Amino acid sequence: MSLPVIDVVNQMVLAAEPVMSFDLLNMWRSMGPFAKFIAIVLAVMSVWSLAVAVERILTYSRAGTASRKYVAEIATLLPAKKFKEAVELSHAKEYQKGYLPKVLGLAIEEYRLGLESRKTHGGTLEIGEFDVVEAVNRAIDRSTLRTVTDLRRGLGSLATIGSTAPFVGLLGTVAGIITAFQAMAATGSGGLGSVSAGIAEALVTTAFGLLVAIPAVMFFNYFTNRVEEIQVDVNDSTTELVDFMIKEGR
Repeated sequence: MSLPVIDVVNQMVLAAEPVMSFDLLNMWRSMGPFAKFIAIVLAVMSVWSLAVAVERILTYSRAGTASRKYVAEIATLLPAKKFKEAVELSHAKEYQKGYLPKVLGLAIEEYRLGLESRKTHGGTLEIGEFDVVEAVNRAIDRSTLRTVTDLRRGLGSLATIGSTAPFVGLLGTVAGIITAFQAMAATGSGGLGSVSAGIAEALVTTAFGLLVAIPAVMFFNYFTNRVEEIQVDVNDSTTELVDFMIKEGR
């Protein structure tokens, strides 16, 4: 058989073989209803995790900027005993998104009210048994708990998406493989080639689930570390403030 004849035969064989396309659009078209449902669920989870991540990044950035500016302002107000001005400053619009204005502002307000109560009831300005400071510490605990809880808002959803997205994708894969083998049993054809396209389409959901879960877990760990750093900053600032109040009272 001459070479041109062999080439013609090879071309006829290749033309007779089915051409399988593995691009995402064709896979989406060939997916069953359940696999498409899984893909839509994963897409929603991905969009949600990205939205939470962007919102948290902006929130932490604004909170850090506002807190640094507030601390710089009260550093000049507290030595001058301008406690009322320091409290009013914490309620200013530009500082409302900060975490330190929320905590320190409430602590300074509690301290100012404690001193006024002593004067009203004929007491002295000296702290004495530190009852005013104890009230300040309780105010710090309350405001810190609320502030940290607000900073953790949305992190639970990231943890949930990061832990469940791979299993959601695996569910779609299992359903796709079952469908592929059912089709093989119905047609009576055997071999890996008859089910390879169906298995490849089914594995897409697992890959999609991993793509959704990996960024969610990374964002969750990053934001958790940020919150811990903020807690350390709050603890340092409140401790320094309480020390100032004790020294100022005595």
